[in-house]
Amino acid sequence: MQEIIIEAGRAERHYWRDLWRYRELFRVLAWRDIAVRYKQTVIGAAWALIRPFLTMVVFTIIFGKLANLPSEGTAPYAIMVFVGMLPWVFFSSALTGASNSIVGSAHLISKVYFPRLIVPMATVGVALVDFAINLIMLVALMIWYKFVPNWQIVLLPAFSAVALLASLGPALWLTTLNVRYRDFGYILPFLVQLGLYVSPVGYSSSIVPQQWRLLYSLNPVVGIIDGFRWCILGEQSQLYWPGFLLSIGVTAFFLWLGIRQFRNMENSFSDLV
Repeated sequence: MQEIIIEAGRAERHYWRDLWRYRELFRVLAWRDIAVRYKQTVIGAAWALIRPFLTMVVFTIIFGKLANLPSEGTAPYAIMVFVGMLPWVFFSSALTGASNSIVGSAHLISKVYFPRLIVPMATVGVALVDFAINLIMLVALMIWYKFVPNWQIVLLPAFSAVALLASLGPALWLTTLNVRYRDFGYILPFLVQLGLYVSPVGYSSSIVPQQWRLLYSLNPVVGIIDGFRWCILGEQSQLYWPGFLLSIGVTAFFLWLGIRQFRNMENSFSDLV
């Protein structure tokens, strides 16, 4: 028979250990979110391909054909755009899903104890599934264009981990804001749409004037997209290291801020939702 110890402050002291103890709940919630995402859809997981594919086509036509913006080296413009779409779709999906996660799980939050951090983290599972599907699409595109990546592609998992951390920090911060101020549920889609254009998804960041590149890299997604392109396009894409390191610093700051704000408000979630 399992012994239950009731002690003041025990849950707080063992919070991070409890994250591991409740890993089964994490798996259940992640699977629930994935199932809900594609439940009663006609083409199922193909929706994860349609959005980035159509966006790639539009950006290729507008920026590559009409505006005649340069690609990275000799890489096909469509591949350059789709490589930029990979981290952006992951970032935006994780951000949008996590921001509504606590409000959407109000029935669970108000009834039982568990580390609330599990809820927004579980929604990232949907973004990871979409990311894996988009990787398959990228492979198909490279086969179509007969494009062979360089050795740097072995570093892609490391840059994917950075993309995960970059999305998790702002997601946790916006989650707490959305619990207290429901207006953020309406503002976030607009911010995500705006971010798509101010991030170098449909174009190369190399077109930004040199004197502005460091300031431009305050957007953490810039360094991540550049890193993805460097990994997949190889020598075709030059990584701007000062901007990349700045993006890593901004990512670390938002991760600290997100976790701090989430932990500070966590005990009041059941009252606010």
